[in-house]
Amino acid sequence: MEKLFIAVLALAFSTAAAAQQYKWVDQNGKTQYGDVPPPGVQAQRLRPPPAGTAPAPAPAAKKGDKPLSPEAAYRKRQEDAQKENEKTEKAEQEAAARRENCARAQEQLRQLETGQRIARTDAKGERYFLDDAQVAQEMARTRQIVQQSCSN
Repeated sequence: MEKLFIAVLALAFSTAAAAQQYKWVDQNGKTQYGDVPPPGVQAQRLRPPPAGTAPAPAPAAKKGDKPLSPEAAYRKRQEDAQKENEKTEKAEQEAAARRENCARAQEQLRQLETGQRIARTDAKGERYFLDDAQVAQEMARTRQIVQQSCSN
C-alpha cells in the first residue's frame, strides 16, 4: 500500500514537472513564455526538456569547492562585472591620456619644424632663445615622444 502511494505521488509530480510550455508574442511585441497562453494569441508549443536533465549547478568558487549559493553566485558576478567596468574605465582614461600626449607632442614638433626662433624661460625667469643645436635636440626628443605616444 505504501509503495503504491509513493508511486502515485511520484507520477503526480512528474506530470506537474512536465507541464506544457508555450511561447507567444504579446500586443507590445514582446516574447512571453508560460504554461497557459492568453486567448486570441498565436502560441507555439515548446518541447519539454529531456527526462533526467537537471539544471546546471552554480559555478564553484574554486576548483574542488562546493557550488556557490545563488546569492553568492550573484554577488560574485556583480563583483566581477564591477572589476571589469573599472578595468575598462582605466583603459579608456589611459587611451585618452595617450591621445592628448600625442596631440601635444605633434603640436610641439610642428612649432620646432617651422624654423622660427624658440624661446624658453630659465630658473631666474629670464627669457633666452635656443640655438640650432638645442633646437635639433628638442626635435629629436619630441619625435621620440610622438613615436611613443602616437604609435598605438
